[in-house]
Amino acid sequence: MKALKYIIAASLIFVSFKSNSQNVRFVTQGTIEYEKRVNAYALIKQQIKLWGDDSFSASAFESYQKNNPQFKGAKSKLVFSNQTTAFLPEEDAIAPSNNWFSNMIEFKQSNHILSNLTAGTSKTLKKIYDETYLVSDSIRKINWKITDEFRNIAGYNCRRANALVMDSIYVVAFYAEEIAVSGGPESFSGLPGMILGLALPHDHVTWFATSVTDVPVTEDQLKIPTKGKPVDNKQLYDILKKALKDWGKSANQTFKWAMM
Repeated sequence: MKALKYIIAASLIFVSFKSNSQNVRFVTQGTIEYEKRVNAYALIKQQIKLWGDDSFSASAFESYQKNNPQFKGAKSKLVFSNQTTAFLPEEDAIAPSNNWFSNMIEFKQSNHILSNLTAGTSKTLKKIYDETYLVSDSIRKINWKITDEFRNIAGYNCRRANALVMDSIYVVAFYAEEIAVSGGPESFSGLPGMILGLALPHDHVTWFATSVTDVPVTEDQLKIPTKGKPVDNKQLYDILKKALKDWGKSANQTFKWAMM
């Protein structure tokens, strides 16, 4: 008799679990609004050390602090439909001005990215200072390590994953399995769900979703500007290495952000 009770109880639990699983709706198309936040003071201090920490840089930084807040925000959006995504920046983190630090590449949102996640390919319109490139290549493969940490972002329960990209950039991502698209902001993807939170802790920048709109997406929305010099990643790498060869220690930082 006790055995029969256990069988009935187990059956009820299974039926309840199956019913709840069937009620989960997986999102496959829509629009995500992101906010990029930059710790401007920390980034500038980091750059000054590379420049040699001279008195001119220190004076310029002091002036910058008097007229600018420590944290700057910028908006972007990701439009997605099944396994195609379009990342579209809407503004720079720091508006153009006469201040010396405003032109730092770290403050820019220079990439418009169209990704075909099924084919593993992407097109990126990349503006680097006065030059614009259209980079066509494979999507960056990232060796993610998934953890048991969770965080609620824009109403979604997101799981944490960590990775190291370009040999030196430590990345923390939070992805939502309920959004069944393996995409994310900028050039970050490859998790079993959509990346709604992204942080580069050592580089003082984050991208976090502020809203997710679950609506149908048209083909016209999945487009990026295409007016730029056509290159692949290897060609862009060679161009930047040549252009930055006389930049000293700061070249590595600029190169890293330009190739991100």
